[in-house]
Amino acid sequence: MLLSVENVTRVFGTNRAVDNVSFALDRPVFLGIIGRSGAGKSTLLRMINRLTDASAGRILFEGTDVLALKGAAARAWQSQCAMIFQQFNLVPRLDVVSNVLHGTLNRRSTLATVFSLWPRADIHRAIDILERLGIAEQAPKRAEALSGGQQQRVAIARALMQDPKVILADEPIASLDPMNAQVVMDTLRRIHDEDGRTVIANLHTLDTARRYCDRVIGMRAGRIVFDGTPEQLTTGVARDIYGADASFSEHATSTAIEDLPDRAAAYA
Repeated sequence: MLLSVENVTRVFGTNRAVDNVSFALDRPVFLGIIGRSGAGKSTLLRMINRLTDASAGRILFEGTDVLALKGAAARAWQSQCAMIFQQFNLVPRLDVVSNVLHGTLNRRSTLATVFSLWPRADIHRAIDILERLGIAEQAPKRAEALSGGQQQRVAIARALMQDPKVILADEPIASLDPMNAQVVMDTLRRIHDEDGRTVIANLHTLDTARRYCDRVIGMRAGRIVFDGTPEQLTTGVARDIYGADASFSEHATSTAIEDLPDRAAAYA
């Protein structure tokens, strides 16, 4: 088994943010997790990445319980399990290449990091990744000078710099317009298809999950209420996941992604 999440729970005070969640992946897939705000999606991803501790349960990756890892072993897991955030989490005043190179921080010495001493091979690799994502020409610019879609692709490049086995994307298009949202989702899907990396993405709307995911998990109030294929995301299932928000989730911004041209990257 590649990844096995077993009865994972996270309690904050009296609130069970994630409540006895279990699922398993036997091979690399593009997995979407959908649900309303507060459903527990972000907390679940943060537990997989070890940014948040679990209150109970196990998360096994290739047979190792990542929740039991400590110190250097935990940091090594975080290198193998890259995180992409809604707000990009770049260093605004640093140039794009330096931001991408920060993907190597877990394997570099503190002294080298403080003085920004990057090996030439890493610099070339960072530029190659930016070229792959179609933004190499932005390499010398400050991150803050880029559009939201470009910044998110820099964040994806930083994740790829870690050479991870798993990429976790926490609402990666929530702050983007439909055109840039398509570019980012196309990029994540291509990374999965070409590299064979597992991608787990928290998504807000059904249309995005239907278009990009191999498998979809729906969460409500910390629990899994749906686990199936995109084709099984019916209106009834949407009501189970979103409740009163079902109609919004069907027709929210990401619906427009379906009508965008394939070469949307030209406008990003």
